[in-house]
Amino acid sequence: MVERLKPEDRAAGLKTLTDWHLCEGREAISKSFRFKNFREAFGFMTEVALVAEKMNHHPEWSNVYRSVDITLATHDVGGLSQLDLELAAQIDKIAGRH
Repeated sequence: MVERLKPEDRAAGLKTLTDWHLCEGREAISKSFRFKNFREAFGFMTEVALVAEKMNHHPEWSNVYRSVDITLATHDVGGLSQLDLELAAQIDKIAGRH
């Protein structure tokens, strides 16, 4: 069963991630990504979607041309869980390939 992270675990987990930050007004993390063009952004989103589906943990996101903004939270626990940290790390790996 997935559990909500304790504040100290959330803080420690965020230290392992690059440029992810806590969202103001809610317990979630977010990051913005910029790519060369729409095709690169869409390819990135496609790869993230496949990983998210395998994890059964889906991001909140938006895309405008070459920009992708992603927010992660575990709605079932009302905040952040280890799944969010794991998906964020996978997203960063995918972004590094684009």
